[in-house]
Parts: sequence; structure tokens; C-alpha cells
Amino acid sequence: MVAGHLQEKRGFYYIVLNYIDPETKKRKQPWLPTGLPVKGNRKQAEEMLIKARQSFDQQDYAIQHGAISPNMLFSDFMETWLKIIKNTVAVTTYSTYEGITKKRIVPYFKKEGITLNNLQPGHIQAFYLQAMNKVSASTVIHYHAVIHKALKYAVKIDLLDSNPADKIERPRKARYIADYYNLEELEKFFDACKDHRMALIYQLTAFYGFRRSEVLGLKWDSIDFERNIIVIKHIVTATEINGKRTIVEADRAKTNSSIRSMPLVGEFREKLLALKEQQEKNKKVCGNSYNKKYIGYLFVDEMGNLLKPDTVSNNFKDIIKKNHLKPIRFHDLRHSCASLLLANGVPMKQIQEWLGHSDISTTANIYAHLDFTSKVYSANTMEHVLKFPEGKITTGW
Repeated sequence: MVAGHLQEKRGFYYIVLNYIDPETKKRKQPWLPTGLPVKGNRKQAEEMLIKARQSFDQQDYAIQHGAISPNMLFSDFMETWLKIIKNTVAVTTYSTYEGITKKRIVPYFKKEGITLNNLQPGHIQAFYLQAMNKVSASTVIHYHAVIHKALKYAVKIDLLDSNPADKIERPRKARYIADYYNLEELEKFFDACKDHRMALIYQLTAFYGFRRSEVLGLKWDSIDFERNIIVIKHIVTATEINGKRTIVEADRAKTNSSIRSMPLVGEFREKLLALKEQQEKNKKVCGNSYNKKYIGYLFVDEMGNLLKPDTVSNNFKDIIKKNHLKPIRFHDLRHSCASLLLANGVPMKQIQEWLGHSDISTTANIYAHLDFTSKVYSANTMEHVLKFPEGKITTGW
């Protein structure tokens, strides 16, 4: 049991504990408030002191105050690591790390009771094997990325000599086959939603291959009506932070390549000018009731409220269901754009730049199976250069 005594401060009792930190070998004296006024509460404060000395866990206290050690539970290390990196990564990235860590990694390893310095590759591999019974290989790869990053930090600050996650066999990611609408299906969809309040969002997304965050992040200062250019430089996305769905606005894009300029074609130029004029009318009609917070965004409602990403996607699903169209996701409008470009002979490199992929391998991995034009060219080439002798076709082998 650690040593401790009562201390008076500003008319209240505080519990002051006293112990030697096993890692730094330095004396620690944390102050714990009792909430009890000094007058008439000495006995109750002494009882609280005894309980505090009996129940005080040096490791728990260290965790709560940001200190970490090799002897702490791996689950506790993961939660502390979250606190450390919170202000060093984008909000959306942190949200992903937090969700995976708190919902999946921590519950499993807390039950196992494995300390950071006793964590072996086999422990991590066992976690992945169990997870594969419930989620896809791609999801487990995300788990691995978070664990590996956290343990890399543990190595960096000398809590571990090596990263146990380096020795893991990750599950093989299944090749992603993008779904999409062909030209005829897109035209049916556009006809079905032509009078919908979000029709322009869907049209821009399919034409330019925008991500949802990019199209909803468009601002009027991103539209150059004189030079007919649209600049992608701002995003609006939805993420979960501390269990609450939150809208994030940021002057950035997914990658550096995502920040790009696109030509503003004539039809969209007219539609955007009409939208701008309508917004000005809404401001006058609504007066002080108009939400000034989101002035500058293209896609707000009649009262100036920013359209939520989930609302846009849910309306998309409703239109498809109501009109009995082939079910695809909102993001598949982006894939539909790529498929149309490929079908009409646009080279993969140009599609990479149009979509804002950071690497052409990303574009090729997603859309190579759609690149039928190049395969036809290859077939014609082979047919031209390779000649077969005439002969009878037999069925016997």
C-alpha cells in the first residue's frame, strides 16, 4: 500500500499519495481532491485517504496522466497512444483509429491481459484469426495498420526493441471490383432525379468523378466563372468522434493529388450560375433566419444549412429504390465516370489525373478489368502478327 497523507488547500481536503516511480526511479506525489470542506470532515477525509492508499494503482494513474511503460497492459497502451496522436493527425484519421482501437483492439486484448513487453507476434496473429470470422480481410488489414503504427511508436520511444507486428502474416486483400452504371443506366438515373433538389450534386459527381467529400466541399471561391475552372481544395465529410456523428470541414483533400483544377463545361456553368442566383434570393427571403455560418458553400438548403453527407447518400439510395434502378452506392458514380472514360478510349494516366489518384497503380488496380479498349487493340495486334496454319480441328486429345 502506498504512503499518503491529508493536505488542506483553499478550505478543502486533498489526498497526497507518495511513491517511487518504478521506471524513472523518481518520487511521485499525486494530489487527489476529496471534495470535502475542512470544517467538520476530518474523519470522513481520513477514511477516504485509507481507501485511496489501498486502491491506488500506480499504473492506472500513470495512464490517466499520459505516462506509459513497457509493463502496462497492451490494451492500456493502445488507449494512451490514441491520446498522444490525437492532435497530430486529421480528425477523420483519428476517428478511424479511435473506432478500430476502442471497439475492436482494446476489448480483445484487455480480456487477454497481455502487457506491452510480453506482446508476441502470435498474440496479434490470434487476434486477426478471430477477427476474420466476423469481418473481411480488408477490415483486418485496417486493424493491422493501426496496431503496427502504435507499436512503431513504442519502438520509437524505446518501450520495445522491435515491432512484433512486423512478423505478422497479414490476410490477403480481396481484389476490389468496382460497381458502376453504364451510359444507358446513368441516363436512366439522371432522368429519374432530374427534378430532385440534389440532382446537380449527382450530375457533378458522375461527370467529374468527384468524391462525396469533394463535391460537398465546393465553395463559390472554388468556381472561376471567368476562366471556367473548378478547383478542388476543400472537403466536407462525416465521421464519428467519441460516439457522435460529426461534420468535418477542412481546407484539404484526401491526398496532394486530390487538389486539382477541372474545366467548367458550359452546361454546368449555367446551372451553377442559376444556383448562385437562387441562393441570393433565399438569403433575402429568409433574412436573419438564414444560416450565415455556411455562406460560401454551393450546396446548402433554402435556410443556408449545409447539406449533410449522409443525407446526400440516403437520398441517392431512395431515388434508386423508388425508380427500381440497379442498386449502387453513391461512391459508384465516381466509378461510373471512370468506366465511361475508359470505354471511350481515354488513357489510364489521364483518368488518374481526372480522378485525383496519387498513383497510377491505384487507378489501374481499380479499373484495369474495365479497360476493354486496350484489350481489343491487343487482340487486333496479335491477330495481325500471329498467323496459324490451316488444319483440321479434332476432338481427340
